Amino acid sequence: MSLRLTLHTFDLPLRNTFTISRESHDVQPTLIVELSDGTYSGFGEATSNPYYGMQVKRMKELVLSVEKILEQYAFGTPEELWYKLHKDIGEYPFVQCAIDLAAHDLYARRHGKRLYELWGLNPNQVPISNYTIGIDSTERMVEKMRAFPWPIYKIKLGTDRDLDIVRELRRHTDARFRIDANCGWTAERTITNAPELRDLGVEFIEQPLPADDWAGMARVRAESVLPVFADESCQTEADVDACAGYFHGVNIKLTKCGGLTPARRMIARARELGLRVMVGCMTESSVGISAIAHLAPLLDYVDMDGALLLRDDPATGVRVVPTGVEFAKEHGTGAGLQ
Repeated sequence: MSLRLTLHTFDLPLRNTFTISRESHDVQPTLIVELSDGTYSGFGEATSNPYYGMQVKRMKELVLSVEKILEQYAFGTPEELWYKLHKDIGEYPFVQCAIDLAAHDLYARRHGKRLYELWGLNPNQVPISNYTIGIDSTERMVEKMRAFPWPIYKIKLGTDRDLDIVRELRRHTDARFRIDANCGWTAERTITNAPELRDLGVEFIEQPLPADDWAGMARVRAESVLPVFADESCQTEADVDACAGYFHGVNIKLTKCGGLTPARRMIARARELGLRVMVGCMTESSVGISAIAHLAPLLDYVDMDGALLLRDDPATGVRVVPTGVEFAKEHGTGAGLQ
């Protein structure tokens, strides 16, 4: 059985301008990969990301560079396909992710099961996703939060008024907070901010320091009263071991590591090392978010609000709700295009 490849590109419009410590955008370009065996189709996704040097045009070129391999491949397991493609596109994890997600979706559909069923996971053990509030004026951040009531908010910080922002947001909600500084703080600032953030109901701080500041993170890990999670410091499988001793947990992104296949190995390794585990998103459509949802029973925390941040979603799939996830009726990941 050979596979037929179809590529779909979209510019995903956001509900609000999304700002973090290093960039802002109103539209998120994305590439959706469709793999078909003639009867079933599976869908995978990877968004563009300037920080990681990935644009949709380049991703399309790279996917098409392995089209002949896909067409001639006698489809076994998604893991087998991942390894087969790794020697050609392994240095481009965003691209490998899109194909890997589509392969997992197709594989589960061919077996007449939802993906979490194939993995033997309990869909009732999905943690509640946070909803992200991007950097803006304090007033606008309050407005965004009040416009979207949610039990957990991830607050993007990295300004000269970070504590004032959190103090003001706390006045308007009893929700749990998580902080993501996206490499925007120093060790001193993180350690100094942590006690008040803890008192303001913050659970943990994500990637406070630049990804290569290991000396600073060693100090933060030892002195911070709040747990710290790696994001930019944890991209590939090897990074999980590197983060042990510097972070309390890791935030795994499917696009950064190369898909569900390596993400499952990373989760297992993090558990062996005593690290807490989170999986995050990159403002994907419901295609990418649906893949994350099937991993969620393995996690302590999850950030899969990407489709919630969109004004229009070209895809269908799982629904992320304040109590967890409503899985689609369809087999596979449940993802599809409208």
